[in-house]
Amino acid sequence: MPNVNLKNQIHLHLIVFIWGFTAILGQLITLQALPLVFTRIAIAVTVILGYLLLRKKNLALSPKDIIRFFLFGFIIAIHWLTFFHAIKISNISITLACISTGAFFTSILEPIFYKRKLILYEVLLGCLVVAGLILIFQFETQYKMGIIVALTSAFLSACFSLINGKLANSYDSVVISFYELLGGLFILACFLFFQDGFTLENFNFQPYDYVWLGILGSICTAYPFIATIDIMKYLTPYTVMLTINLEPIYGILLAVILFKDQEKMTPAFYFGAVIILSTVLLNAYFKNRKKALA
Repeated sequence: MPNVNLKNQIHLHLIVFIWGFTAILGQLITLQALPLVFTRIAIAVTVILGYLLLRKKNLALSPKDIIRFFLFGFIIAIHWLTFFHAIKISNISITLACISTGAFFTSILEPIFYKRKLILYEVLLGCLVVAGLILIFQFETQYKMGIIVALTSAFLSACFSLINGKLANSYDSVVISFYELLGGLFILACFLFFQDGFTLENFNFQPYDYVWLGILGSICTAYPFIATIDIMKYLTPYTVMLTINLEPIYGILLAVILFKDQEKMTPAFYFGAVIILSTVLLNAYFKNRKKALA
């Protein structure tokens, strides 16, 4: 069993590293956010459908459930849309630092979703997150709009996680993912249609875009959706959550290494980012300690 756990922990770190690389691909791909995310989801839906057919999974659901999953898919699609748009109008470091506030938004929304009381340490950690954001806002004023868009993305990510948390025990996770992504594809297709976005100008792929989009849609989207389901069978939710919290750290380090001066920020940014990332890790630690004492 220890060897099995070690193997799955390494696998999970690989997946989180891949998620961190998603932001890098968002910078490398020349398409704007809307056609980029539309193409990403189209590739992911195709790969996941192939997986479901290969495994002979039952895709039959009631029309009510399909509509519900479609609506939830709208949230993840707009989350990705705002995520990549934030990268385009600011940079990777700003976007990932703000995305780390997802845990803060979750701590606020979870009592509403699950009808429980606010927890004191979550409120205190939330105050630290706000302090980190104030530092970033104050010294990175040229990225103000990127910060706002990235925070919107983090909020939508928290909403999506809480919704999926309620559904995971009742439905097959891969089937849920398929219908949610299909719903996301539909809403983005509507955006493109009403904005006359299905044009060669918007989908003007550069040679390397095909490679980056192929990696983004398959390895960075479809593969993690499927692989994390198997990993959850062997690792505790705390281990998974704590490891996933490393995604922004991996992403920021990769961005600094690959893009150098483009990602160079003020010392105040890094101090604010460390505060935010520390609250994410502290939140995971307190949750695990509380569970151990229960």
